[in-house]
Amino acid sequence: MQMHEVKTDADRVRFLQVAVDIYKNDPNWIRPLDKDIEEVFDPGKNKFFKRGECTRWLLKDGSGKVIGRIAAFVNRQYKQEQPTGGIGFFECINDHKAANFMFDHCKQWLQERGMEAMDGFINFGERDKWWGVVVDGYYSPLYGMNYNPPYYKDMLENYGFQTYFNQVCFALKTKDRLQEKFYTRHAQLSADPNYKAIHVKKSQLEKFAKDFTYVYNKAWAGHGGGKSLEEKTVQKMFKTMKPVMDEQLIWFTYYKEEPIAMWVNLPDLNQFFRHMNGKFGLLQKVKFLLLQRFGKCPRFVGLVFGIIPEFQGKGVDAYMIVEGAKVVQPQNRYDDYEMQWIGDFNPKMINIAESLGTHRSRTLSTYRFLFDRNKEFKRHPIL
Repeated sequence: MQMHEVKTDADRVRFLQVAVDIYKNDPNWIRPLDKDIEEVFDPGKNKFFKRGECTRWLLKDGSGKVIGRIAAFVNRQYKQEQPTGGIGFFECINDHKAANFMFDHCKQWLQERGMEAMDGFINFGERDKWWGVVVDGYYSPLYGMNYNPPYYKDMLENYGFQTYFNQVCFALKTKDRLQEKFYTRHAQLSADPNYKAIHVKKSQLEKFAKDFTYVYNKAWAGHGGGKSLEEKTVQKMFKTMKPVMDEQLIWFTYYKEEPIAMWVNLPDLNQFFRHMNGKFGLLQKVKFLLLQRFGKCPRFVGLVFGIIPEFQGKGVDAYMIVEGAKVVQPQNRYDDYEMQWIGDFNPKMINIAESLGTHRSRTLSTYRFLFDRNKEFKRHPIL
């Protein structure tokens, strides 16, 4: 076996094709857009190259056939107890020797760059995409979410990786009535005319971007390593989201006209992209618009939920969710709601998710391998 670094256009095509070969008989796999994968490895489009480096390889067997792929990366702002690199975008036939060969290669590459551990499978970027290994709930992934065969878990653990933290997703049926406590709390806050909940309007995205920035920074910045957002960053994010945005899925709550809470959801884009075979050229964009207008997207996804500290524990979550349900449920446009993963190191958010009457829909895991096998392994600290 040999590792072949991806350098040419032909290599890049083969890197994408490995996944197609692995999942050709798996009806649950949804092929990611090729451009979404390739942008991770493009220094001109991925800002993380300014703070680190990344290399990817193909694994070839003795006959030259490609049987796997992997990437390794160093992000100097990925602060951990010891210098820790990452591996990701792994695909492999069901052969532990092949997997071990790739893990060994990445370990050596990372050690040469001063790393003392490696996490996998993670992204050379933010945690909201391509992060974690599916260990429970092997059904169609959300947009930007990793998917893998069950044997990847065994490959990692056989090599010596240990679970650093679990990533739990929660779901419910859109039509289901919420728990009675939500309606009780909603009635209490509705009696106060100072409370108001509204969904976004695309014609006023600058206003809502400003409100999002305010709530996010008060609710999240400084907590668990969270960082402040700039309004211009959020405006850019909202502008990017606009073409796929369903106005009735994004909600803000105000008290005396001050933004105090937000609940951001989007249709699950994978329900459209599953028909694109990884491509997104002109024809696919036309197809996307037609599917968006005339097709059905059965699932929407929870991205961000936040309440400023002064209003936490006052029932604002129930008030906003019921206001949203009053609009979304009668439309009957979506069958399922699933929240993006919450780390098990954040029990407060886990409790909030469970209080909605959800069930645990799937679990991914972030694994860690310490190069010093005598060093004590520690899980992610609880927030």
